[in-house]
Amino acid sequence: MPSPASDRIRQEWLRRVEAEYRSSAITQQLTLWLTQLGASPDLIRDGLRISDDELAHAELSFATYAAAGGTDAPRLARETLGVAESGDGLEADIVRTTVDVFCLGETVAVPLFRHLRERCTATEARAALDRILLDEVRHRDFGWTTLEWLLAQPIATDVRAQLDRELSLYFRRLRNAYGRVRATTDVTEEEAAWGLMAPHRYAEIVDRTWERDYEPRFRKLGVDARNAWEAGVG
Repeated sequence: MPSPASDRIRQEWLRRVEAEYRSSAITQQLTLWLTQLGASPDLIRDGLRISDDELAHAELSFATYAAAGGTDAPRLARETLGVAESGDGLEADIVRTTVDVFCLGETVAVPLFRHLRERCTATEARAALDRILLDEVRHRDFGWTTLEWLLAQPIATDVRAQLDRELSLYFRRLRNAYGRVRATTDVTEEEAAWGLMAPHRYAEIVDRTWERDYEPRFRKLGVDARNAWEAGVG
């Protein structure tokens, strides 16, 4: 039986509620864009399902927060609930969101949530992580399937040119988000039981994901991502 939750645990699960709402909104926007582009109905249905998944994750995260003794409502910043149009055109915004959010973000989410789940014993937290981990595999696959579809369209040359220009920026954002802390201080047993992990573990998992997922998946699609990965340091 895990110890009573600390304020740090409550704040982390409240942050996750907010993050899941944000993911739902971003996925809804990407799905709308794919509809406007005339994408495969299968992709559109997958996007709609993922949006609903993210809302379920938010509900489970809030249940965990409440079980940990939290009483505040999530703080949802409206300006973060979606993706701003860049002015570069619909296709460019679709490519950017697909690769940045799904091919990169949802791919690393699979091992991240797997690690969070390993030492988790708090009932509500474990239920949330079980569902989230199961769904993240499908969310990851949605990103790579969408990119593969884009590369099979007449815009493929433009897509590859955009990746040449921007992929290093996506990698840099990812590594700044997850890889800034290298100190080896671990979480407490209580925190691990509630599904938290040490900050430096995030950086280690991102590095492993490059070798296990990013590099081979991009290579399979004919994209040499190594220069972008190396340029994305810092």
